[in-house]
Amino acid sequence: MTTATAPVPGPGILDIAPYVGGEATAPGVERPIRLASNESALGPSPKAVAAYRALADEIHRYPDGSSAELRAALGRHHGLDPERIVCGSGSDELIALLQRAYAGPSSEVLYSRHGFLMYPIGAQAVGATPVAVPERELTADVDGFLARVTPRTRIVFIANPNNPTGTYLSADEMARLHAGLPRNVVLAIDAAYAEFVNRNDYEPGIALVNRAENVVMLRTFSKVYALAGLRLGWAYCPPAIVDVLNRIRGPFNVSAPALAAGVAAVEDVAALARARAHNQRWLAWFSDRLTALGLQLTPSVGNFVLPRFPDDPRRNADAAFAFLQSRGILTRQMGGYGLPQHLRITIGTGEEMEIVAAALAEFMAGA
Repeated sequence: MTTATAPVPGPGILDIAPYVGGEATAPGVERPIRLASNESALGPSPKAVAAYRALADEIHRYPDGSSAELRAALGRHHGLDPERIVCGSGSDELIALLQRAYAGPSSEVLYSRHGFLMYPIGAQAVGATPVAVPERELTADVDGFLARVTPRTRIVFIANPNNPTGTYLSADEMARLHAGLPRNVVLAIDAAYAEFVNRNDYEPGIALVNRAENVVMLRTFSKVYALAGLRLGWAYCPPAIVDVLNRIRGPFNVSAPALAAGVAAVEDVAALARARAHNQRWLAWFSDRLTALGLQLTPSVGNFVLPRFPDDPRRNADAAFAFLQSRGILTRQMGGYGLPQHLRITIGTGEEMEIVAAALAEFMAGA
């Protein structure tokens, strides 16, 4: 019998490449234009900020471990049963909880090839095998998913819309994906960017959760609600999955200021409308400018775009990233997502988008 000489981590953990967030600083630039992390262009609702500040003198108290007030607000806003909602420290925590609950050694977790990196990271953390499903034209492929389901499959993660591609599957395609899955496989629909979508054939996952026992919809306050710094997310689930997640989550997994800010954000429907209208306008404007520069652009329904740059080393994605960074503009490199010739650029304020468009025009012209 061999005795280990040091603590040994669980299977798969040392194979994880740690997640690296988008750039937040630029050398020599005091206040860079931050377009690397899909953060909100307009910032949070003033009512959410006020609710957060109002709890400054109460931080010695534990938060409500059930997140009852926030779940009730979400229920009113979306027409959902609050008892079927679980809140978390960002949707990242809920992704991890699902994998902890339903995956593990000898199991497989499927995700789209260019999908969110936390899906394979979470799978490896519990000893499961992540399986990347190839995409079709940078869009999740339903047939590809169904072809790769095996008796070991436990969870299928699909971001809809997808980050970083900005593409989406229609409600009919999502229903077809679910219909082809075994009933013991959890379909986790990550709808982090749902509020930005302006398509008649899109549905964030509520309808599927309402009629199935193996579907979960994940949502976040980090994007349209602009509360990324507070780490707040939620899941809408069948009752049995709610029960499981509540058994394994931390008893006070969401802070009191985050809960208060979340309630205020949900109830400020005017701020939500402003954020959506702003994104719709500037997403179209910026997409047109990039197309006019000759950049190949995948149509996006999120709050970001994904231009493909030329293969020429003088005009490729790395060169574009460095050029923009030298101007104090931060974008996201996509090599970690298997898209090394692309950059992901968040939709910022109108002024920021005009500055970025002008800088890219200069870069592409070789000035």
